[in-house]
Amino acid sequence: MTEQQENIKKLPGREDVPEQLKWDVESVFADDNQWEQAYKQAETLLAEAAGFAGTLGDSPERLAEYLGWREQLMQQLDKLFLYAQMKRDEDNGNHVYQGLADRAQNLGVRVSAALAFEDPEFLAIGDEKLQGWLEQPGLALYQRFFAEILRMRPHIRTQEEEEILALSGEVMAAPRTIFGMFNNADVKFPAVRDENGELVEITHGNYLRFMESSDRKVRQAAFEGLYNTYEANKNSLAAMLAANVKKNVFASRVRHYDSALAAALFGEAIPQQVYDSLIEGVRANLPTFYRYLDLRRQALGVEELHMYDIYVPLVQDSQRDIPYEEAVQTVLDALQPLGEDYVRTAATAFEDGWVDVAENRGKTSGAYSSGVYGTKPFILLNYQGNLNSVFTLAHELGHSMHSFYSNQNQPYIYSDYEIFVAEVASTVNETLLLRHLLNKEQDKQRRLMLVNHYLDDFRGTVFRQTMFAEFEKLIHAAAERGEALSCKFLQDAYYQLNLDYFGEGMVVDRAIDMEWSRIPHFYRSFYVYKYATGMSAATALAAGILSGEPAKVRDYIGFLSGGSSKSPIDLLRGAGVDMESPETVQRAMDVFAGMVDELEGLLGE
Repeated sequence: MTEQQENIKKLPGREDVPEQLKWDVESVFADDNQWEQAYKQAETLLAEAAGFAGTLGDSPERLAEYLGWREQLMQQLDKLFLYAQMKRDEDNGNHVYQGLADRAQNLGVRVSAALAFEDPEFLAIGDEKLQGWLEQPGLALYQRFFAEILRMRPHIRTQEEEEILALSGEVMAAPRTIFGMFNNADVKFPAVRDENGELVEITHGNYLRFMESSDRKVRQAAFEGLYNTYEANKNSLAAMLAANVKKNVFASRVRHYDSALAAALFGEAIPQQVYDSLIEGVRANLPTFYRYLDLRRQALGVEELHMYDIYVPLVQDSQRDIPYEEAVQTVLDALQPLGEDYVRTAATAFEDGWVDVAENRGKTSGAYSSGVYGTKPFILLNYQGNLNSVFTLAHELGHSMHSFYSNQNQPYIYSDYEIFVAEVASTVNETLLLRHLLNKEQDKQRRLMLVNHYLDDFRGTVFRQTMFAEFEKLIHAAAERGEALSCKFLQDAYYQLNLDYFGEGMVVDRAIDMEWSRIPHFYRSFYVYKYATGMSAATALAAGILSGEPAKVRDYIGFLSGGSSKSPIDLLRGAGVDMESPETVQRAMDVFAGMVDELEGLLGE
């Protein structure tokens, strides 16, 4: 029988997924008709924008009226976006929800354009007069909101220019949209034979499972199958990423920032030294990472360690299938140090339709948490039944709990926390899960598995994401110098970074030079470094939570409840973590080094 004649295991359609494994999107809008009604209501509200233009400085009462109207419009827009995104992400091939998502994005652009008058008018009120108005009860809430606008003054253009920039929003989003459609709906990977000799189609969801296979031939075949597919589309993919970089450079220049990186950091008031010192600190600790890689090579019993060897667990019984229900209970048990209220609320995630669990054909790959003010904080998973999926569940639940506490404790205007702190709560949950599992595990092999998981997670979250961050900095700087971001340039730059970060003891397979082409976060530019800083902060916070001091838990819950009521740096400082100090990254590196020591001891027993 030929391979073409054999049955290939394929993903189920969305209609085949059990209802109990789906999220409760109907709690946002009951159906598409209700979404359409809300869309019309938002358009009706939007039509009122022109009536406010030119009047915001008339009186504090008029300003307060505008801010209330603005909040109503933005909340409606948020829900329209959320529903369209969730329905599209259930099946990216569904043209109905492609259309809804496009319409929501178009409405967002129209809203931005219609409200382009607001920042110039806010600034025209004058600092002294505005400060006096903000002391009145109806406007006191907006003290921080306006402080941030005044901080942005050097980068706010005239009303006409702001309107033009707002109208360009849909075009500016095109690189990310095009990549998303290619990567989630159009790209098709080959089938490879699994450990049982069965042909299985590679998907975004199961690729990591292949990389964890104990059969090296399976790992290599999946690795080459995936990257050969991207290689076949390399010029289009390079054009997509180059367009995104050029978009960022344009946006930074038109708003008078020194660079695209400076523009990305300014919005959250993050000093550039945080970004640069992260790269410096990680590079300074690469010898410890090389030591870990050599221990991995020895444990696997191979002469050379290849790129397709870095995900396979060192203990093979870790391949056992973990039922979703078991994963849920394990995560809830691990979160007990955060207190009864936290755990009780977290448990509702699995009873009240927060989570979309199973992978299906066309579903957006990976995992995320998404929700808006007044809705549940939803979680998209592609649960694969392995240990990594359990940690992913803990991670995304951390995001959702952060959203829950922020929404419960902040008004709408300060409820959405900044991205810089977004990865902190998720990584705290992962750290608590690891410590929970380690504390109850006495079996050497299982303990080895957990230590190895932590080291691999640290590799992926700190070393890997910092390498990504350095790549982003490098390609944006090249574009700002006027250099062409050709496919060859991107491949060569990315390959050299892999040589630097993995060292001479690793065989850096040439196919890895296409890895940049499959990273969705490169279309959310200068995001990935926050995973590394987030893990550094989370390491310190988790240590405090596990110390048993009630004050540490209270400070942490206070951080989760802070939303954007303070700057990210100040919120973390209030919880006891100073991200401007290089010691924060180094402390995390010291924990990594200690775990490498434990791994070496376990392997030597």
